[in-house]
Amino acid sequence: MRTITEEIKVEELFSMRDKRILGINPPVEDFAFFDLWSKPVGLLYLLNRMRMNGNEVYLLDCIREASDGKRSFGREKIANIEIEKPFVYSGVKRKYHRFGLSEMEIKKRLADIPRPDAIFLTSAMTYWYGGVKWIISIIKRELPDVSIILGGVYARLCPDHAKGLGADYIVLDSWIPDSPYPAMDLYEDLPYAITMTSFGCPLSCSYCASRLLWPNYTRRTVSDVLCEIDFQVRLGVKDVAFYDDALLLDKTRCFYPLCCELNSRYKNSINFHTPNGLHVREIDTECAEMFKKTGFKTIRLSLESINPKMADISSSKVAREEYANAVRYLLNAGYSREDCETYILLGLPGQSINSVKETINFVHSSGGKPKLAEFSPIPGTPSFETAADKMPELRNEPLLQNNSVYSSWISGNITPENLQELKDLARSNK
Repeated sequence: MRTITEEIKVEELFSMRDKRILGINPPVEDFAFFDLWSKPVGLLYLLNRMRMNGNEVYLLDCIREASDGKRSFGREKIANIEIEKPFVYSGVKRKYHRFGLSEMEIKKRLADIPRPDAIFLTSAMTYWYGGVKWIISIIKRELPDVSIILGGVYARLCPDHAKGLGADYIVLDSWIPDSPYPAMDLYEDLPYAITMTSFGCPLSCSYCASRLLWPNYTRRTVSDVLCEIDFQVRLGVKDVAFYDDALLLDKTRCFYPLCCELNSRYKNSINFHTPNGLHVREIDTECAEMFKKTGFKTIRLSLESINPKMADISSSKVAREEYANAVRYLLNAGYSREDCETYILLGLPGQSINSVKETINFVHSSGGKPKLAEFSPIPGTPSFETAADKMPELRNEPLLQNNSVYSSWISGNITPENLQELKDLARSNK
């Protein structure tokens, strides 16, 4: 039995032929989990590519298959159980859960699926590795001779740590998906579609790992994106989420032609969503009206902070007047205050409570809706290095990187009482 995790290149996976491959999206262990149109997009692109190469592919999504009922716009509530907190969280006065299928349900699904030749296991947030480790132990017992190939965000950002979980191989190199669409047809009763018009981001925000995961910003053609959306709409979805980090860059040449095609094909019969923060300086009257005409229902704006000292962390993406103008354009186009939900970063190294309050109040006064986004120190980013200089343990324990508790329980940057005060202020109807 293999005891040492070896590195493997994506190109080596592409050389596989006539194999039976099972892709697995593991359960999530955390204090909270919300389905914000969340799908293992990298794994799904990879499975489709493997299928195109002549392999037989299957999917076990431990999150999707634990759906406890649909929410708005296809998003779902995920079943969970309370579990014991890891020791590093012993001082956190919150309950800890495993979201997803139970061990019994996973064993049943593994027994129902034809025995695979290899398992592709993905990983998302670095601090969710507990669910990855847990399911590896189950697979090793149920399918002891099947190779487990671990990839995904956690594996890429914390390779040394990930090699200790028991997988046989680990994928560390980046790749740009070249299959026409993710294998969303592997789901039964698909709740929503996902798409990306580009991979990566040309900006260099100090807290973001986009350029680490995709070093080269790559824009897809409009025809490729339409092919991807059309394929999933034929599966019966009514909602499509754009995963882009830079959806509006070069909008006249790329985004507007896409919107015109979508409007022509679907004429508001499909709802579109932007869960990642949009660059507000790109939103003008034409852009806002294009959103509305095409059928974009969920608009998320990226502001981070109005404090000039914090501008460098977000590549100076936005200024006060640009944000205020963007909200005004969206409101004039027919969107409501509730629609203009705006991400405000909280808990960054060196960030004061007063600066967060000022930003919240500014969003209120501009007609937007504040939404706090708690900082997570992501390995490889400048903000992580700043945080790790003060707390070296961050380098060795990904659980400490959890945005749910980092600022208010781990780093001491903010007290739980101050956090609640900020949340109350954000929820107020000023």
